[in-house]
Amino acid sequence: MVLIYTTCKDTMEAVKMGTEILNERLASAVNLWPIQTIRRASDGAVVSELSAGMFIKTMEPKIADIETLITRFHKESLPYIGAIDIRRFNRSYREWMTSVVKE
Repeated sequence: MVLIYTTCKDTMEAVKMGTEILNERLASAVNLWPIQTIRRASDGAVVSELSAGMFIKTMEPKIADIETLITRFHKESLPYIGAIDIRRFNRSYREWMTSVVKE
Protein backbone atom coordinates (compact mmCIF):
# COMPACT_ATOMS: atom_id res chain seq x y z
CA MET A 1 0.00 0.00 0.00
CA VAL A 2 1.05 3.57 -0.65
CA LEU A 3 -0.22 6.78 0.90
CA ILE A 4 -0.06 9.73 -1.43
CA TYR A 5 0.12 13.08 0.35
CA THR A 6 -0.86 16.33 -1.29
CA THR A 7 -2.50 19.61 -0.38
CA CYS A 8 -5.35 21.49 -2.03
CA LYS A 9 -6.52 25.09 -2.08
CA ASP A 10 -9.44 24.22 0.22
CA THR A 11 -11.63 21.31 1.33
CA MET A 12 -14.02 21.82 -1.58
CA GLU A 13 -11.18 21.25 -4.05
CA ALA A 14 -10.01 18.24 -2.01
CA VAL A 15 -13.50 16.68 -1.97
CA LYS A 16 -13.85 17.16 -5.75
CA MET A 17 -10.41 15.68 -6.41
CA GLY A 18 -10.89 12.81 -3.94
CA THR A 19 -14.28 11.93 -5.40
CA GLU A 20 -12.80 11.79 -8.91
CA ILE A 21 -9.95 9.56 -7.69
CA LEU A 22 -12.48 7.16 -6.18
CA ASN A 23 -14.80 7.31 -9.21
CA GLU A 24 -11.82 6.31 -11.39
CA ARG A 25 -11.14 3.44 -8.91
CA LEU A 26 -7.55 4.58 -8.43
CA ALA A 27 -7.68 4.34 -4.62
CA SER A 28 -9.62 2.67 -1.84
CA ALA A 29 -10.12 5.81 0.30
CA VAL A 30 -9.17 9.45 0.61
CA ASN A 31 -8.73 11.19 3.97
CA LEU A 32 -8.80 14.97 4.01
CA TRP A 33 -8.68 17.67 6.63
CA PRO A 34 -8.33 21.45 6.85
CA ILE A 35 -4.78 22.59 7.67
CA GLN A 36 -2.89 25.82 8.05
CA THR A 37 -0.15 26.06 5.43
CA ILE A 38 2.86 28.35 5.50
CA ARG A 39 4.71 28.42 2.19
CA ARG A 40 6.95 30.51 0.00
CA ALA A 41 5.06 32.17 -2.85
CA SER A 42 6.47 32.53 -6.36
CA ASP A 43 7.37 36.16 -5.64
CA GLY A 44 9.44 35.05 -2.61
CA ALA A 45 7.00 36.19 0.06
CA VAL A 46 6.06 33.87 2.92
CA VAL A 47 2.31 33.20 2.84
CA SER A 48 0.13 31.66 5.57
CA GLU A 49 -3.25 30.33 4.47
CA LEU A 50 -5.91 27.78 5.26
CA SER A 51 -5.81 24.81 2.87
CA ALA A 52 -6.65 21.09 2.90
CA GLY A 53 -4.39 18.07 3.29
CA MET A 54 -5.09 14.72 1.64
CA PHE A 55 -3.96 11.16 2.22
CA ILE A 56 -4.88 8.89 -0.69
CA LYS A 57 -4.75 5.14 0.06
CA THR A 58 -3.68 3.28 -3.06
CA MET A 59 -1.23 0.80 -4.57
CA GLU A 60 2.14 1.46 -6.19
CA PRO A 61 0.97 0.95 -9.83
CA LYS A 62 -1.64 3.74 -9.43
CA ILE A 63 0.77 6.51 -8.38
CA ALA A 64 1.34 7.89 -11.91
CA ASP A 65 -2.40 7.92 -12.73
CA ILE A 66 -3.20 9.73 -9.48
CA GLU A 67 -0.37 12.20 -10.06
CA THR A 68 -1.81 12.98 -13.50
CA LEU A 69 -5.30 13.47 -12.06
CA ILE A 70 -4.05 15.73 -9.23
CA THR A 71 -2.06 17.84 -11.69
CA ARG A 72 -5.13 18.21 -13.92
CA PHE A 73 -7.50 19.20 -11.07
CA HIS A 74 -5.13 21.22 -8.88
CA LYS A 75 -5.48 25.01 -8.79
CA GLU A 76 -1.74 25.56 -8.24
CA SER A 77 0.68 25.25 -11.15
CA LEU A 78 3.18 23.27 -9.04
CA PRO A 79 1.39 20.98 -6.55
CA TYR A 80 3.37 18.80 -4.15
CA ILE A 81 2.61 15.08 -4.59
CA GLY A 82 4.53 12.67 -2.36
CA ALA A 83 4.23 8.90 -1.92
CA ILE A 84 4.80 7.15 1.39
CA ASP A 85 5.38 3.38 1.20
CA ILE A 86 3.43 1.44 3.84
CA ARG A 87 5.28 -1.79 4.49
CA ARG A 88 2.63 -3.56 6.53
CA PHE A 89 -1.10 -3.23 7.10
CA ASN A 90 -3.91 -5.58 8.03
CA ARG A 91 -4.81 -8.43 5.68
CA SER A 92 -8.55 -7.81 5.69
CA TYR A 93 -8.05 -4.22 4.48
CA ARG A 94 -5.57 -5.40 1.83
CA GLU A 95 -8.08 -7.94 0.50
CA TRP A 96 -10.84 -5.34 0.38
CA MET A 97 -8.53 -2.78 -1.20
CA THR A 98 -7.59 -5.09 -4.06
CA SER A 99 -11.30 -5.60 -4.78
CA VAL A 100 -12.11 -1.87 -5.09
CA VAL A 101 -9.03 -0.49 -6.87
CA LYS A 102 -9.05 -1.31 -10.58
CA GLU A 103 -6.17 -3.34 -11.94
